[in-house]
Amino acid sequence: MAMTIHVDIVSAENEIFSGLAEAVFASAVEGEVGIYPRHTPLLTRLKPGEVRVLRDNGSEEQFYVSGGMLEVQPHVVTVLADTASRAADVDEAAALQAKADAERALSDSSAKRDFAEAQKELAEAMAQLRAIERARKTTKR
Repeated sequence: MAMTIHVDIVSAENEIFSGLAEAVFASAVEGEVGIYPRHTPLLTRLKPGEVRVLRDNGSEEQFYVSGGMLEVQPHVVTVLADTASRAADVDEAAALQAKADAERALSDSSAKRDFAEAQKELAEAMAQLRAIERARKTTKR
């Protein structure tokens, strides 16, 4: 039997996932991180993107988080997300609309929107679309 680590993914609204995994992969601000059982303790910020959980049964689950914190202890990984959902549950039409709106705001110099806020919205929309794409590829296998 492979070694496992307990994973909890929670948002302000609810608990998204709780279970055993062989590995966890996440988009940290400093770059992609891979967490395995007995990993050294770590606390890092997450950027908008995917969290992938390689389950103890060999399956993989993908989640989208809009940002938050990743806490790693030797036997527990906790993702505290601003918002989180299963990648398959992300609304593709809404993500495409948010991407278009953010791109329009960035290109319109007369817009009264904050440039940094538009960049953040664009990054979140792109991360959602990548999560949807990866979830589709995984389910086709």
